[in-house]
Amino acid sequence: MRIGELAERTGLSRDTIRFYERSKLIESIPGDSTTNAYRHYPENLVKKLKFIHQARTAGISVAALRDILDATQGDCDKKTAKKMIKRKLNELKENLDHTRKVIDFLESELKGL
Repeated sequence: MRIGELAERTGLSRDTIRFYERSKLIESIPGDSTTNAYRHYPENLVKKLKFIHQARTAGISVAALRDILDATQGDCDKKTAKKMIKRKLNELKENLDHTRKVIDFLESELKGL
């Protein structure tokens, strides 16, 4: 399918789809014609783009998302994929703990003013 149909089916803009492609989150294939630069997008990208959009909406960075996709695609070793996802979860939990400490500190300081 071409980018317009993919955009329609996913609800994403063409620019967003192109951004994800430039970011190496998805891939397209060149069209058959030598007279235009149309790209073709495989059917499986509809589901993948919906996942990517949900992950981005949840705040997952492009770099972290690329790591997750690389670890979980194709014939990946499920054990390695789980380990990588757990590592990302732990990293986020540590960031959350740090953020909570900063919030607690600032709220305490605010009360003292």
